[in-house]
Parts: sequence; C-alpha cells; structure tokens
Amino acid sequence: MSLGAISAPAVAAVSLKQVSSKQVSLVVMSSVSTHITVLLNEAVTALNINPSGTYIDGTFGRGGHSRLILSKLDKAGRLFAIDRDLAALAEGQSISDARFKIEHRHFSEINQLAIDNNLAQVDGILLDLGISSPQIDEAERGFSFRFDAPLDMRMDQSRGKTVTELLATISEQQLGKVIKDYGEERFAKQVARAIIKERDDGRPITSTGQLAKVVASAIPKIEPGQNPATRTFQALRIFVNSELEELSLILPKCLDLLAVGGRLVVISFHSLEDRIVKRFIQSEQNRDDLPSNFPIKAKDLPQPRLTAVGKAIKPSAAEIKQNVRSRSAVMRVAERTAAL
Repeated sequence: MSLGAISAPAVAAVSLKQVSSKQVSLVVMSSVSTHITVLLNEAVTALNINPSGTYIDGTFGRGGHSRLILSKLDKAGRLFAIDRDLAALAEGQSISDARFKIEHRHFSEINQLAIDNNLAQVDGILLDLGISSPQIDEAERGFSFRFDAPLDMRMDQSRGKTVTELLATISEQQLGKVIKDYGEERFAKQVARAIIKERDDGRPITSTGQLAKVVASAIPKIEPGQNPATRTFQALRIFVNSELEELSLILPKCLDLLAVGGRLVVISFHSLEDRIVKRFIQSEQNRDDLPSNFPIKAKDLPQPRLTAVGKAIKPSAAEIKQNVRSRSAVMRVAERTAAL
C-alpha cells in the first residue's frame, strides 16, 4: 500500500490576519525554553552573504540564523522569514527592523511569499528542518515522552489534526506503515497492533505518557540509551505535520527563486530528510541522463542548475558537547549555476 492511500493532512494557506492576537500572546507566554541554534555560524557563512542581497529564512524558529543574517546586511539588504509555529511567529514579531519581515506560513508556500512581496529572485535560502528545543520542552505541545501531556504534536497550533485525532481513526495497517516509513521502526507492526488494541479496548490514546507506555510494551528488544518510543513519536510527528511532503515541495521552488550564484543551505536532523535533500541536489547537478553513445557534443548537454558546495557538514565535537540535540544535524549547501 502506498502512502498515497494515507496521505498526510493537507497543507492550506493561512494568512497572518487569520491568526488571533490571543493565540499569539498565549504561545509567547509558553515559549520559555532556551534554544541553541544549530550550526549557526556555519550556515550563515555558507549563504555567502551579499550585504545588499535578499534572503529567505524558511524556518525562523527562535531567530538565531535570522539575527546573524541581519547583522551582515547593509541598509539595502532584506530578509524574509517563514514559520508555521505561532511561538516562532511571536518571537519574529519582536524584531524591529525595517529590513526584516516574518510571515505565518508553511515553508512550501515560499513561492506565494515571493509573489506577495514582489520577489523575482533571492540571493539565498536557509532551511533548518525538524523540531526546535522549545517545541520539545513545552509539555503542552505534546512532542515529548518526557512529559505526560495532551498528545498534540502539531507544529502549527492554529490548524490541522492532532496525533490524538489521528490515532482515533487510523487503521492498524495504515498506522504500521506510518511508523515503519517515517520512524524506521523495525517493530512497527507490533507497535501499531498494541496502539489499536488499546483504542479498541476502550482506552483511546490521548496523552504522551500513555502512548510511550503502550509503545514500550510492544517492543521486544530495547536499544541501549534510547527510549523505545523515540521512533514512533518521530514517525507520528513527521506524518501529522507533512514534514517530508513539505520538504519535497519546497526544494524545486527554492531552485526557481534563487538567482544565479545564490545559495541553498539545508540543515537536516534525520536520514529521511537528508536523503531527500541529497538526492535533489544530485538530480539537479547531474542532468545528463542520455545514453553514453548519444550523438551530441558535451557543450550541448543540459547544464546543471545546482552544484553542491563542499561536502556535508556536521556539528563539531564542541558544539555537540554544548548542545547534545545537535549531534544528528547534517548541513548541505548548493549553489544556483544556470539561468534556465
């Protein structure tokens, strides 16, 4: 069965006007975690900043990358930021800078941001994927098994289906596929069976603690140093937020927006994300899919539209020591090389 049969929740555009001031103020008060920006200097350096250029931070988070980019721009430079998380939106609205604008969007809507702001091309786009420390550390968001809290996991608190709502209706077969494909959990069938049994026995799963307990009971072999619920939580979070679909949608849109010489910088936090980014760059860099004996001159072959810049970059030992959550990060950089 393909994932098309259980497609993740649809992404719909939401304008800033549709987000109430009450929603924003509530998430400001709850956003108390300390967030350490991963690969901060490396990512901004990789953008090869033109002080008068125009840039997009497609995942504002708590603004670490955006603030450093702004510090490198002159009066003519501009920075546009996107985030679907209301707490991130509120943080961005606290930046008072005429060169900066943040919008409440899913980043796959980057083309609409460009249209709305009359951006024909930009000099760089940064995507810092995955989940942020504040999202993990705020119990009420329901991302972490460290707390017993309502099972939500939505990155955009203003819309979409929660994990509780998903688990109330999904079939065992569908759930097993989600956990296997998005969590790479080898005991996905057993976990799905245990979750559905809990539901069918009159105990619908509505909290992170309950879910973590059910998952742990279904896994026969626990990996040292890892909570048995880790992969299942990852899978459900990725699915309800359409994270991989969003990433697959935005990459070609970034390519269309980048000016020649512009940089695309992507920081991934698990192999599923990194594989999509790596394959996209490779496919645009190696556009010659003609047979080796095809009668055409090399200069007439399709020219690559992207070229990888250096090798994948990972956090240093010092950064990992300071912020253990950075240990799985992988950053890839590519440059726009052709006008067509």
